[in-house]
Amino acid sequence: MEIKKIKETCLYVKDLARSKSFYEGRLGFEVVGEVKDRHVFFRVGQSVLLCFISEASKQGGTLPPHFGSGQLHLAFEVTKEQYGEWKKKIQELEISIEQEYDWGGGFLSFYFRDPDKHLLEVVMEGMWER
Repeated sequence: MEIKKIKETCLYVKDLARSKSFYEGRLGFEVVGEVKDRHVFFRVGQSVLLCFISEASKQGGTLPPHFGSGQLHLAFEVTKEQYGEWKKKIQELEISIEQEYDWGGGFLSFYFRDPDKHLLEVVMEGMWER
C-alpha cells in the first residue's frame, strides 16, 4: 500500500485579492475555486495550491477547522528545460530571487517569496526521484 502523491498543499494568507493577483496574475496559475473572504484555490500542474484566510478556516464548519501562521515553504517542480525560463520570468516580474542552490547531480533550484513572505522554490524535475 502506498500514497501516490500530495494532492494539495495549503498556505495561510492575509489578503486573498493580493494572493490571487500574485499566483494567478503574475505566476499564471489557474483559479479552480474561490469563496470570498475565505479561500482561493489554484491548479498547479497535477496539484492544487490552497490559500486560506487563517481566521476563516479556523472556524471550521462543514470540514474540520485548520489554520496556521508563519512563513511556510513549498517547491514547484519544472522540467530542466524550463528551469531557465522560470528563473527569467521571476526576474522579469521583478520578484527578488533570494538564492539559487546547486543540489549536485545537475539539479538546481531557486528561492523567492510571495506577498505573505512564504518561501517558494522552483526545482528541477527529477531531483527527488528514486
